[in-house]
Amino acid sequence: MAVAETGAPIPEPPHPALQILRMLWRDKFAFAATLFLLVVIFCAIFGPMLFEDVATRQNLRGRNAAPFDFSKDWSFWLGGDALGRPLLARIIVAAQNTITVAAGAVACSLAIGTALGLVAGYTSRGLSQVIMRLADVIMSFPSLLLAVIVLYMLEPSVGNLIIVLAITRIPVYLRTSRAEVLEVRERMFVQAAQVMGASTGRIVFRHILPVVFPTLITIATLDFAVVMLAESSLSFLGIGIQPPEITWGLMVSQGRPYLTSAWWLSFWPGLAIILTTLSLNLLSNWMRTALDPVQRWRLETRRES
Repeated sequence: MAVAETGAPIPEPPHPALQILRMLWRDKFAFAATLFLLVVIFCAIFGPMLFEDVATRQNLRGRNAAPFDFSKDWSFWLGGDALGRPLLARIIVAAQNTITVAAGAVACSLAIGTALGLVAGYTSRGLSQVIMRLADVIMSFPSLLLAVIVLYMLEPSVGNLIIVLAITRIPVYLRTSRAEVLEVRERMFVQAAQVMGASTGRIVFRHILPVVFPTLITIATLDFAVVMLAESSLSFLGIGIQPPEITWGLMVSQGRPYLTSAWWLSFWPGLAIILTTLSLNLLSNWMRTALDPVQRWRLETRRES
């Protein structure tokens, strides 16, 4: 432990992980959102392994069973669907496909868009113009309309859905990373690296990318909710993932004919979509503050003396 000139010990700074948890705890909404997202991720990873048999077992005696009947099995606490399958178990199992599509699309668009943005922001003007015109072409089509057209021509599988949604989100990361690179490349530490003879790859990946990446991660967190809503919209239209596979959007679509007699068929998966997107928005707002050195002090706790 370090010692000050007065002889009093100087407290050591907390571990970075502990410091992040403390900042998260100060924002109670972001903390609750994080806990909910961890539950969703747990369901997406282990849900099909644990409850797939329960979610697919039909029981015609439980057709459109009403929710909150605690005399039945726990899987029917949120009611049953038109074939007597428990909604709670189906929502847990459907989390895997919903999260897989959203996470895959965001990861692909983040990687491709960031790479193209780094190239467009740090290379010649001619190559930059070609890349930006490519982004303009993609953005000239409404993302949902483009996905509808492509999925009508392709098989609506998980892989095709990820590819289509990733293509529509690439310009978001491309434009953001290029704008950030154009600003960061003029800073003193980048110019110092250039004077010392550092290669272009080293400057881009060791000096520029670490400065740009926190902004992109914040956008990706928010974009995760946008992609998940897009997937739910496509499934609701009937051109997303097809049965026997299930997603939250598909469950909402399947409950549409029963809205007047069994509202819970669409309500519970719709509520799962709303709570997940709301949690992602709250976490994104927290990350925007936590990753900004100017605003981080609002979340930092006082060090113990």
